[in-house]
Amino acid sequence: LSSLLKKDATWLWRPEHQAAFDSVKKSLASAPILMLPDDSKPSHVVCDASDFAIGCALMQFDDEGRERVVSYQSRQMKPAKRNYPVHDKELLAMGYALIKFRVYLLGEQTFAVHTDHASLRTAMKSPHLSQRMARWLSFFAEYNFVVHYKPGKNNILADALSRRPDYDPRAVLGRQVIDDEDEEDDHCAVCFASGINLTNVSPEMNLRDEIVEAHADDAVYAGIVAYLRAPSDETLGALSRNTRNQIDRYNLDGDLLCYNIDKFDASRVVVPNDDDLRARIIHEFHDSPMGAHLGREKTFAAVSRDFF
Repeated sequence: LSSLLKKDATWLWRPEHQAAFDSVKKSLASAPILMLPDDSKPSHVVCDASDFAIGCALMQFDDEGRERVVSYQSRQMKPAKRNYPVHDKELLAMGYALIKFRVYLLGEQTFAVHTDHASLRTAMKSPHLSQRMARWLSFFAEYNFVVHYKPGKNNILADALSRRPDYDPRAVLGRQVIDDEDEEDDHCAVCFASGINLTNVSPEMNLRDEIVEAHADDAVYAGIVAYLRAPSDETLGALSRNTRNQIDRYNLDGDLLCYNIDKFDASRVVVPNDDDLRARIIHEFHDSPMGAHLGREKTFAAVSRDFF
C-alpha cells in the first residue's frame, strides 16, 4: 500500500493491494489490540536488536493484570549501523525506544527497560566507554529507568519486531523496499540544527563527524557529495532530475555538506533523515547545559537558522 502513496505513483488497485488492505482491517479488529496509555499505571519497555533491525514496545498492565501493548515500533538499520558491536546495537534499540516513547516516559517515575543482552547492564557502568556509548548515556540521563535482563526466549515480542523478514537485506534483494526514511522527496525538507560549534559540544562528542557519516549512509546526499568532490557528467547523471535542478545550492565546507536556501542566504548544514541524529541534535541544543532550554518556537528558530 505504501507504494501507492509515493509521489507520481500510478494508481492501480491490484489484488495484492486489496489483500493488504483486508489484512490491515483484520489486524485492527483482532487481538492483540493496543491499549490506551494510562498515566496512573507504570509503564515498561521491551527492546531488542538483530543483525539488521531494531524493535521495541511500550507496555502496561491492565486492571486484570494482563500485560498489554501501548505501542509497537521497529525499523531497519542503515548499513553502517549493521557493523556496530552487539552491545552498541542493543544501546541503539534502547535509545530508539526512548525517543519513540519519549512523550510517555519523560518525567515518569522509575520504569523498567527489558533487554536480552546481559552484558549491556555492566557495559553501561563501565568506566571505559566508547564515544558512541558516552553519547547514548548522556541522552539516557534524561530518563529515570533501570535495565533488566530478559532472556531472549522470554523477550519474544521485541525479538520478533527486530527480526521482521522484510527488513532483512538478504530477503529483499531483487525488489524495491518502501522505506519512509529514504524517500527522496523528504530530502531538502528537513530543518534541524544548532547555532553551537559542531566540533566543540563536549569532549566526547563530535557532531560534525556524525553528520558526515550520516551523509555517507544516505544515497541521495552521498551522490551529491560525490559530484561536488569530482564534478563530471557521470556523477551528475547519477543524480535525480530534482536533485540536479538544485545542485547549485549545495556546497562542501571541508567534508560537510551544506545548502543555501537562496543566493543571499548563508549556508546551512544538511541533516539527513536519521531519527537518531535528529534526536541527538535536538538533545544537544535544547536539553544540554549549553542549550539554555529555550521554548519550542525559539529552539526551532535557532536550529533552522543554521541547519537544513
